[in-house]
Amino acid sequence: MATTKKADEMFGQFTGKAVEALTLWADANQKIVRELVDLSASTAKEGVRLYAELQSSAVEAVKDGQDFLLRRQAEWQDLQKDPAGWYQKNLVEGIEETQKAFKLLEGNAQAVTQSAERLQASAEQASKEIQQTFASVGGRLKTLYTPAN
Repeated sequence: MATTKKADEMFGQFTGKAVEALTLWADANQKIVRELVDLSASTAKEGVRLYAELQSSAVEAVKDGQDFLLRRQAEWQDLQKDPAGWYQKNLVEGIEETQKAFKLLEGNAQAVTQSAERLQASAEQASKEIQQTFASVGGRLKTLYTPAN
């Protein structure tokens, strides 16, 4: 009878510890999934922000290109009046437009770099939170399964 009672008591202790351990893991999984969802959301938000910046630059570049071509069409008559002046004016404007294009490319490169930096910071933060969660679970499990003296 005493052996049965002791066995029931030990079984109850094991069951209690198992339930406690499962609760710890469930909480840890919930925190980890929350961190991953937050990371995914910030990644999607960053992607939309970057897309908007790049799209804005592309629209600006197309608009500038159309303006340049329309100016060229309007100046065809000047070609016959003063070919050297027309050539010089077009050369200068071509160089200016090329500089604008490179500035747009530089802006796009900076936007991509900044976006990557923000994504890296978000990923680092999420990884730290996940590491802390595992460390916490490890410590709590160690405490749970350390025999009492």
